[in-house]
Amino acid sequence: MRTATTVEAASFENWSQQRDFVVEAEKLGLDICWVAEAWGSDAPSAIGYYGACTDRMLLGSGIMQLGTRTPVAVAQVAITLSNLTNGRFLLGLGASGPQVIEGLHGVDFAHPLTRMRETVEIVRRVIDGGKISYTGSEFAIPRPGSDAVPMRLSMRAEHEIPIYLATLSPAMLRLTGEIADGWLGTSFVPEGAVGAYFTHLDEGLTRAGRSRVDLDVCQGAEVAFAADEDALQGMVRARKKELAFSLGGMGSASTNFYNQAYSRQGWAEVAAEVRDRWQAGDRDAAADLVTDEMVLGTTLIGTESMVRQRLRVWHDAGVDTVRMYPAGETLDAKLSTLARAIDIAHGIDADGQ
Repeated sequence: MRTATTVEAASFENWSQQRDFVVEAEKLGLDICWVAEAWGSDAPSAIGYYGACTDRMLLGSGIMQLGTRTPVAVAQVAITLSNLTNGRFLLGLGASGPQVIEGLHGVDFAHPLTRMRETVEIVRRVIDGGKISYTGSEFAIPRPGSDAVPMRLSMRAEHEIPIYLATLSPAMLRLTGEIADGWLGTSFVPEGAVGAYFTHLDEGLTRAGRSRVDLDVCQGAEVAFAADEDALQGMVRARKKELAFSLGGMGSASTNFYNQAYSRQGWAEVAAEVRDRWQAGDRDAAADLVTDEMVLGTTLIGTESMVRQRLRVWHDAGVDTVRMYPAGETLDAKLSTLARAIDIAHGIDADGQ
């Protein structure tokens, strides 16, 4: 399995520590480093910096949010970073949600499916290098009624730029299968992945005359190693509030894609009650509703043998690249966890052994 992680430039108290983590992760053999922006530091600036500090590892935007940049601006960023890193850039896009898009950026969140399709179409036209002329439901270039004429960028893409989509809803998953080079997934339970995710991805792939080999399935989860069963139980307890936040605090009161994903994988009743308790302000009660099974099902935590077995299950379920968030209170502790996980993941071959 290929290995990846996701970082945010502002994750550590000292920003230089995040740079050190990225540099050392490359030395450990990590294949891809995705850089998030969410509602913190922006991704492209950090990727440009990390690109200058690394030589081999792929670097991706994980993710750039629709609505925060025009499609042409997205393409400009992608081409610039790809050329600067000698072809090591992966463009990760996501719709985000109404809380961030409307609440933080003040941009309309409406029609995310159409916006995603049209953004990818425009980005690819820009990357191809011709004059940019596009008429869609959400975007029109040049603007209708203006005196402007189609233009092309003054630079060219020197390398292929794979496009990954971070999607969760069935319609977005179908679109991912149809048009993307990779899928950045989350809230993944391999035992329920066929109905929750892969059926929809495969519908999109079939629609486009493609198959699974044409799509890099990149799934993410926290990875942590427990010395024994007692330590594992402590880890599980500590993570219940984090999961309760995803189920109840992410998105808006009416739109929480994480909650919907867990609901499709067999936890609809619990997910709904956690959301209700969290939004009512009773966060401890919300966390108490999260089961051990929910935590263990969507993470890579346990003894080393448990993590190895879980990665085999992920591989057999169809995951090509595992995106790992290493546990640890310090830089050295995170790197130690990541090193163990990379060795295990790279040791799982095509037969899952």
